[in-house]
Amino acid sequence: MTKKLSNFTKNTRKLNRKITKTEHRAKNIAKHMMQRKSFSRFLRVLGPGIVTGAADDDPSGIATYSQAGAAYGFGFLWVFPFIYPLLLAVQESCSRIGAVTGKGLAAVIKENYSRKLLYMSVLLVVVANTINIGADLGAMAATTQLFVDLPYALLAVIYAVVIILLVVFVSYKKYAKILKWLAIALLSYPVAAFLIGQDWSEVFQATFLSLPSINADTIYILVGILGTTISPYLFFWDTSEIVEEEIVHHRLTETGSNPKVNKHFLKSIRLDNFMGMTLATVTAWFIVIVCASVLFKNGVTGIDTAADAAKALEPLVNGFPYSGLIAKGIFSVGVIGIGLLAVPVLAGSSAYAISETLGWKEGLHRKFKRAAGFYIVIIVATLVGLFINFLGIDPIQALIFTAVFNGIAAVPLLWMIARVGNNSKIMGSYINGVVSNIFVRLALLVMGVAVIALFIFMFVK
Repeated sequence: MTKKLSNFTKNTRKLNRKITKTEHRAKNIAKHMMQRKSFSRFLRVLGPGIVTGAADDDPSGIATYSQAGAAYGFGFLWVFPFIYPLLLAVQESCSRIGAVTGKGLAAVIKENYSRKLLYMSVLLVVVANTINIGADLGAMAATTQLFVDLPYALLAVIYAVVIILLVVFVSYKKYAKILKWLAIALLSYPVAAFLIGQDWSEVFQATFLSLPSINADTIYILVGILGTTISPYLFFWDTSEIVEEEIVHHRLTETGSNPKVNKHFLKSIRLDNFMGMTLATVTAWFIVIVCASVLFKNGVTGIDTAADAAKALEPLVNGFPYSGLIAKGIFSVGVIGIGLLAVPVLAGSSAYAISETLGWKEGLHRKFKRAAGFYIVIIVATLVGLFINFLGIDPIQALIFTAVFNGIAAVPLLWMIARVGNNSKIMGSYINGVVSNIFVRLALLVMGVAVIALFIFMFVK
């Protein structure tokens, strides 16, 4: 009897150990599943903000940052920690306007301000976007010529047609995912910076401890950096894309109706916006570092063509098989990948602005038949931008000019965003806070002063 009791006790202990192990495994599996769910939720939160941030580093931005690094070395690195909170505040304000009102920026201006302000705002963004589309398509075509021996004009046409087909025929949910993952192309610049190798103490000193040098020679590129970072098309796109997200996730039944807004939703928007603008700023910083390290330090102070930029990157991959091809790839991945993302954003931004102004149905969540005017604007904007490439304008210089034009156009639009964000009749209890107000208005002041200085120096010359 004692022996049986002893065996029973042993078996019970074994069973308890097995149960404990099973429970431990179950807890680990549950923990792993929770981590996966948390990461999945985090990825779902990333949407308009991450796309907007990636589009911020479009080919125009890449060319401007590259030229800054080539011409002035680390001399413009100080701009990025300075401009980062300004960009963050402006885009967060735009996102909040879309979330709270359930309307795009043009629709909000139309309903609450004079038609003159509306038409001025829309005209500025449409002209700036069209020039930007043309410059981006041209840069993508010129960059592709590094790999394939096809005519520049044909490549530009192919890219324009592909983008139009994607926008018109791919559903919004799928297209939003495509745009989100295209942002990965921006990782090529940090990778290149680490491949080259840096004196990081020098880099950080130039970023955080150096004094800016602003004169007649540097003001043009400074306005370009400001304009390509805090760009008009981002204001309209981000506001309208938040509305698109609200409709897709059933927070809003139709554009313009009262959306279901709560603190959790606004927190998710802020996180998305934070990730997107951080991506944009850090990538821009790395682009300047790469071009300063390879171009400026090797005496290449100007980028005239895509081939020049790619060829100058060859020293960093010397010793590798197909070093020339790798160098071209490092330069091209960002230009082509982000160009495919940015051109639809630019054309879509114009389409939202015009459709809201004219009272047309708009939105990528709608099919072509239900929003024909909206999609026609996207098609026309892309084709007009494409036509610019047949005027014989140099693609690289066109990109930098576009950035400067965006800097000029952004000033009155920032003034409008500041007004809307502080209008309690529009925003209710969600008006700009103290910190948001400080940085939005500082963005307006900085860009306004920079543009005035540009005109003064141009006049003096």
